[in-house]
Amino acid sequence: MRRFSYRDAASAEGVSIGTLVDDSTVRLADGRERARADLTPAPGVARPGKVICVGLNYRDHCDEQGIPYPDRPMLFAKFANAVIADGEPITRPAGTHGLDLEVELGVVIGTRASHVSRDRALDCVEGYVVVNDVTARDWQGNKQALAEGERGDGQWLRAKGSDTFLPIGPVLVTADEIPDPSGLALRSWRTPASGPDAGRAIPMQDGTTADMIFDVPALIEYISAYIALDPGDLVITGTPSGVGVFRDPPVFLEPGDIVRCEVEGIGRVENRVMDGAPRGS
Repeated sequence: MRRFSYRDAASAEGVSIGTLVDDSTVRLADGRERARADLTPAPGVARPGKVICVGLNYRDHCDEQGIPYPDRPMLFAKFANAVIADGEPITRPAGTHGLDLEVELGVVIGTRASHVSRDRALDCVEGYVVVNDVTARDWQGNKQALAEGERGDGQWLRAKGSDTFLPIGPVLVTADEIPDPSGLALRSWRTPASGPDAGRAIPMQDGTTADMIFDVPALIEYISAYIALDPGDLVITGTPSGVGVFRDPPVFLEPGDIVRCEVEGIGRVENRVMDGAPRGS
């Protein structure tokens, strides 16, 4: 099943869930059919209890940095404040000049997972979504994003967890539709608002989940050994090569740019970048 989340003022939560009849038509919660273009998308997971993220989980992403592959998953967190929907703006906070994109496969937990073995891990998955792990590279401490005299935060919470830093697509594809998530294509594009390429969608990332160092079952097994996963939790599984910071020269997102992330068989999330209010305002 391909569930579609949309804004619904008549719903107690402000969000309802329908199903995609085809790419352009949604069967609403009340059974009526509407054109997808007439609906306002909501995140496929509106308020995840936990957002557990995995860094450096694609071989080609490690290769583009010239670093060794990790010997265990590198975990960090985001929170529900970062979640936005398709079409809602990504806010570039005051003080960062190194905003970047990361297309990722999001895994939505359906049943509680604690000390789950690899062979049972996928039984705990409700479905999959497309996400963009927006990152402030200067705050993260990437040297390519730092001006002379600048330094990063020493940890990733602000760099990864600021408001609007987790766009999630409206479509959740249930696990029965994707029995094996280990061969899905992931792609991203940046459409600049200004400059010689203004208005042209420029390919950024083009990878596959087959390149993961730790696949989805391995991640659930590892995470659940230490952190119990509950229904509605979200695990975002890493990004392939092609992000802006490791290009020569580096490329960062500017106000007015449009970012699109897609995962094969699931869909896309697209957002425009805007500047946030100055600090202290």
